[in-house]
Amino acid sequence: MTMSQSRPQNSSRSYRRVAAAVDAVCAVAADFDATTLDEVVAAVSAERMRDIEIADADLGPGVCGQRRFYPDRDVIVLATALPSREHTLAHELGHIVFEHQGAPAVEVTLEASDDLIAYMLSQRAHQQIVDDGADEMAEWEAETFAAMLMTRLRVFNSRGAGVSALRFDEALG
Repeated sequence: MTMSQSRPQNSSRSYRRVAAAVDAVCAVAADFDATTLDEVVAAVSAERMRDIEIADADLGPGVCGQRRFYPDRDVIVLATALPSREHTLAHELGHIVFEHQGAPAVEVTLEASDDLIAYMLSQRAHQQIVDDGADEMAEWEAETFAAMLMTRLRVFNSRGAGVSALRFDEALG
């Protein structure tokens, strides 16, 4: 058995797809003169005509952020003490941009018992997530989107030109 036969390969990972999404978000950002990540989130919200709220909360151990879907809005919940608020915000925005499936808001806001937390952190629960290709793909896309978007925003802001840099990069493709 070859290595590719022993481990399922996920051939649908596409840097081009993620880069196209980052390009689209940067184009929206340029249209709204948005150069900070919070402004970009607001621009995406306005473009989609669907509110995206950002909230802080005490989340479970190891949870940096969550995207919560409600019928009338999305909420990005960030853990109160994050080492990188911007990256987590960009990651959760990626889930919104790609319209990834997530747990309905009612499910993620239920109070978790100690037994449930222990189960979720167990190796068996971790393996279930790894085995679920959709979750793995969604996390890969959101993480790759966050890295690409944060790099683009750093470049734009380091040039000191903000939106003009966005427009210049947009013109170059």
